[in-house]
Amino acid sequence: MIGVVVPVHNEERLLARCIASIQQAARCTRLLAEPVEIVVVLDSCTDESQAIASRRDVTILAGEWRNVGAARALGAAHCLARKARWLAFTDADTVVAPDWLAGQLEQGCDAVCGTVHVADWAGHASATRQQFAVVYTDCDGHRHIHGANLGVSAAAYLRAGGFPPLACSEDVALVTALQQCGASIAWSAAPRVMTSARKDFRCAGGFGAALLRMQAEGALLAGGAPC
Repeated sequence: MIGVVVPVHNEERLLARCIASIQQAARCTRLLAEPVEIVVVLDSCTDESQAIASRRDVTILAGEWRNVGAARALGAAHCLARKARWLAFTDADTVVAPDWLAGQLEQGCDAVCGTVHVADWAGHASATRQQFAVVYTDCDGHRHIHGANLGVSAAAYLRAGGFPPLACSEDVALVTALQQCGASIAWSAAPRVMTSARKDFRCAGGFGAALLRMQAEGALLAGGAPC
């Protein structure tokens, strides 16, 4: 069985689309009908996220942490208890490709770090997109780590000690632990996801915050002031 974990904090606008994309990926014929359980972990939600998730064929867990590391860890623990052999992680503001799960498993490694693609740059200055193109490597051999596109075998996850309860960079901490315990890691652009470039991001040290830093850097390089 494959377990997919999605941490959620007030994602009523984007959650349904995320779940639908994972469900499509779970039906990929390259998975040879292996069961996939989608686990939505509601973290301190005060909007309609729970109602949206409850109308889909997913497992719902809930807590009050405001901590993405704790949310991912709870979802992973549930999947491990259900005897999942592979754990895949994404975010609620992300849409995964139809062959996302197959693309992870086909790497043949203990873990897979994938890249992210931004389709909608609305609200960002053109300098932000230009700076992203300069500094981001969207091809095999990259060294980016995204909780929105991460997969790991159950055995390797347990050896590494799982996600620590960090409010941000929990994905980096897990991959660092995987490296330290000798796990084989594919730095692959094959498993595709499209993620949000929104400015009202949920994690203060995550991808959205990185884009704002790029916006400031782009403005400075252009001789302007950060906005």
